[in-house]
Amino acid sequence: MKFLFFTDTHIRATNPVSRKDNFLETIENKFTEIKSLITKHEIDYILHGGDLFDRPDIPVKTVGKFANILKDFNKPIYIISGNHDIYGHNPNTIDRSMLGLLNTLNIVTLISKDHPIVLEDKDLRIQLSGCPYIYDIDSEYKKYYFPKRIENVDYHIFLIHSFLIDKPFVDTVSHTLIDEVLETDANIILSGHYHTGFGVKEINNKYFINPGSLLRTNSSKPELKRIPEIIILDISKENILVKEIPLKSALPGEEVLKINNDFEKIKSEALEDFKLLVRQNTNLESYNIYEILKEISDKNNFPKKILEEALKRIEDIEVNKK
Repeated sequence: MKFLFFTDTHIRATNPVSRKDNFLETIENKFTEIKSLITKHEIDYILHGGDLFDRPDIPVKTVGKFANILKDFNKPIYIISGNHDIYGHNPNTIDRSMLGLLNTLNIVTLISKDHPIVLEDKDLRIQLSGCPYIYDIDSEYKKYYFPKRIENVDYHIFLIHSFLIDKPFVDTVSHTLIDEVLETDANIILSGHYHTGFGVKEINNKYFINPGSLLRTNSSKPELKRIPEIIILDISKENILVKEIPLKSALPGEEVLKINNDFEKIKSEALEDFKLLVRQNTNLESYNIYEILKEISDKNNFPKKILEEALKRIEDIEVNKK
């Protein structure tokens, strides 16, 4: 069986502050190249590591455009949800999101954490397991997010959207080291979320793979140097072959990314993103809105004034309800 894996496409209708090209057009060009690679390498299945969309409620017109592109791949697409695909970091909200819509329309298939999928081809059986992004996935939750291997499968592929990384990161950012999860019974661990990626690491006869985000959404030094790529997995009864393929449609970082010193514009975009998250979370069950706001603020390092303004607006809403 042959699989093509990519992750963190962050489809959106508008340009990120850091981009100086037409972002939507760039995404479409990369998807077109992926379609050609599917044909060239005779791919059987597509795997996506989450954050298909940049927001759970992007415009319907944009969703329709890329739904047709994905359908045109003409291969089964298996995916997990990332933090940008859902509301309030809560995977239970997936049915309200645009990714959930694509799943309902059978354009993609969401891999459920509790219901792995088994793919069969003659005498070869491969298990697909997945864990979506869940708030705090890289702290307490990482102790039990890995699923178990089903009996009588030849290989186990596991997709996860978490800050899985090959070497220590800054202490203030929750992350999971590959060394911490070496006991997993999966043969191949495919991760997203960490946009820079770490490529392919083979440790103890297991493959840990993150090719990095397909779209570069910030102008950090690593992103300026990096060329987005996809992964091809060629799996037979005897062995696993892994190939990294940089995309030809991905232009050098300095041609598409800009270092933006316009602080007010960046702050304004951050405020709009924050207000969107506030609006998205106001109807979530079993969540305390004030805790959500604090968590989002801490995780994204928003200025204290933005948090205070968001809380004030929520208080005003609550007062007007009474």
